[in-house]
Amino acid sequence: MTGPDPAVAAVRAALRDDLAALAAADDALVLVACSGGPDSLALAAGTAFVAPRLGLRAGVVVVDHGLQPDSADVAARAAAVCRSLGLDPAQVRVVEPDGPSEAALRAARYAALEAAADELGAVAVLLAHTLDDQAEQVLLGLARGSGARSLAGMPAVRGRLRRPLLGLRREVLGASCAAQGLEPWHDPTNLPEGGGARRSSVRHTLLPVLEKALGPGVAPALARTADLLRADAEVLEPMSDELLARARDAAAPGTAPGLDVNLLAAAPTAVRTRALRTALIDWGAPAGALSAAHVAAVDALVTRWSGQGPAHLPGLLVERRYGRLSPHTPTSQPGSDGGRS
Repeated sequence: MTGPDPAVAAVRAALRDDLAALAAADDALVLVACSGGPDSLALAAGTAFVAPRLGLRAGVVVVDHGLQPDSADVAARAAAVCRSLGLDPAQVRVVEPDGPSEAALRAARYAALEAAADELGAVAVLLAHTLDDQAEQVLLGLARGSGARSLAGMPAVRGRLRRPLLGLRREVLGASCAAQGLEPWHDPTNLPEGGGARRSSVRHTLLPVLEKALGPGVAPALARTADLLRADAEVLEPMSDELLARARDAAAPGTAPGLDVNLLAAAPTAVRTRALRTALIDWGAPAGALSAAHVAAVDALVTRWSGQGPAHLPGLLVERRYGRLSPHTPTSQPGSDGGRS
């Protein structure tokens, strides 16, 4: 008696390793985020097989972004296929992103998945990101000049979100679908002729060029880089959180939000810049638009102070006054009474 196709077996093995951590919660529900594409359909089929054998229930959420004329039909078909695999409940969630950007689509999608998990009482939401997605994420971060936080890529687990297939290549997931007779939907924006999306360009142009110039193994090497940087981040981020809390506590009670410059200046650069980035996002700077150059401009107010004016960031101004960094909206006028220090 022969076993399953090697690609099918690889997907199932990755899921068993990941979902075993949840098996102690008897009859717990896990949800698959499925678009109907090859990656998420392979994840759905693998979860439908593995979850019941671990004592878990498995359902699916299909998010319809409404960006294409037939998106409702595509979402309904994806839900129907998942239902036929044995996933129940099988929901379609329609979202209205704040614009067509990748960041806006991602935010709307994750909000819908978290809302579904809340309503259904799911202990986890499974995402179909692959090793190739991780490599693309690292390249996009490099192109933006991002710091180690972005280059660390996507975590395997963050809260309820889990990425059990992060160690598998995209071609394995496609082969898994083919071996099981599954016919995935192919998002036209992910195809070479699908437009100018940055990730599509990285996938179909940049990575093949790198593979040709440097030899095979570029994507796994980029994914390993993300793993190494994430290990560093796991040490540095708690330190930056503690620094940020102390810098906030040092501000005078009852005053506007601010950070103590002396405490920040005494910290190592890797810890201080992480703390600053977190503070800037808390103050309203959009995370997706916040670059390493923006953080460096604010860091200069701490470490290279010469009486300069405020740092200009997306949606935010940051000024140094009286030994503190303070945020302002672009329409407000930071003080200029000579009290800077």
